Parts: sequence; C-alpha cells; structure tokens
Amino acid sequence: MIQGTFSLGQDLVQVVVKGNELMFYDVSSGQMTVMEGLKLDMSGVIKAFPDLKDDEEWRKKAINRLKEHMKKISKEMDKLNYVKNELVAFGWNALYFQKCGWRPTKWKDVV
Repeated sequence: MIQGTFSLGQDLVQVVVKGNELMFYDVSSGQMTVMEGLKLDMSGVIKAFPDLKDDEEWRKKAINRLKEHMKKISKEMDKLNYVKNELVAFGWNALYFQKCGWRPTKWKDVV
C-alpha cells in the first residue's frame, strides 16, 4: 500500500493505492471514495477520449478505461506517479507520499 497527499488551495486529498484498487480520501470532509465515485468533468474526459463525446454512458466508460489502465501498471509507486502527473496537470500540488505506513517523504526529495 502506498498513499500520496495532494493539495489544491485549502483542499487536502490523500490518494491510496492498494494493488489495483485506487481510493481517494478528502481530509476536510472525512469522506473516502473509490474510482466509481470520482467526479469527472465531461470536457476533460472528451479531451482524453474523443470517442465518448456523444456517448450517454461516458462517465462509466471513462472509469472502466482508468481501471484497465491501472491494471496495466505493475508497481504501486508507478500507479501513484500516474495519478500525481494527472493531478499536477490540473493545478494540484503534490506534497508527500508514504509507503506501507513509513514516514512520509516529500515529492520534491524524490527524482
């Protein structure tokens, strides 16, 4: 298990990767969600998957594609790095990551 901590303004989110499972924990509200509970922006999904533009089930199909992509990545750290790169592209700041309950490490300390 590995987790990463990200911030956007005053929002603080922890992303937990456990095998092929991806969970998001909102620190301020105390709510945890799995991939199926993600809030997706239709314009962002269409930008990544143009074929879903006129599909009524665009959200469900986009989440399934994310799940399949996560299964293709073998290491948990690589999965967390993928999520980090996606979040940073939308303005989130990567603060820390933590492996198996060890002491958190700043992202900037790791190349």
